[in-house]
Amino acid sequence: MKEIHNWHNETIGAKVVEVLKNNGFSAIYFQSAEEASTFIMNNIKKGDKVGFGGSMTIKNLGIQEKVKSLGGIVLDHGDPTLSQEEKMETMRGELLSDVFLCSSNAVTLEGELVNIDGIGNRVAAMSFGPKKVIVTVGINKICKNEAAAFERLEQIVAPKNCVRLNMANPCTKTGVCMDCKADTRACRIYSVIKRKPMRTDITVVVIGEDFGF
Repeated sequence: MKEIHNWHNETIGAKVVEVLKNNGFSAIYFQSAEEASTFIMNNIKKGDKVGFGGSMTIKNLGIQEKVKSLGGIVLDHGDPTLSQEEKMETMRGELLSDVFLCSSNAVTLEGELVNIDGIGNRVAAMSFGPKKVIVTVGINKICKNEAAAFERLEQIVAPKNCVRLNMANPCTKTGVCMDCKADTRACRIYSVIKRKPMRTDITVVVIGEDFGF
């Protein structure tokens, strides 16, 4: 069974890497999280300002600790010790980081990055600002097309992230997006990057394992 799962992951991973490259992105597939983590760290050097876009995938890879050990400067607006003002300043700092690390809520087999944000700092940094952007996605985030990606946002991404962030929105009760009008609505900015932005260095790292929401 494992061999079949690996075959399917490698086949789909190779396909999404191909279409991403066709759309101008740098892209690479790794079977394991360890390989992906090593690749990411090879793009970071001592003294680099490294921005973290709130990705559970990056968190689960333990990249923050590795950056600190290397002597990099961590910019993480999700640090619970920060005040609201400090969080805003950190988010602004992430836009000018040497390396910005994040995930994408979905990647399509047409080579698109599909995302949803509440503030917009992540999708802004993915498009322009940092010297280098590395987008890391688990195989579970690959969708057939843009329509399937938006279904994923509504059925998986929005409700799970609202629960994670303790936002009492309707989707935390129903398990699916309700297109709510709540003041705490987290689904405010929808982004589809169809081709690599002209002035941004983006690498998409695809891992042959399930990661993130």
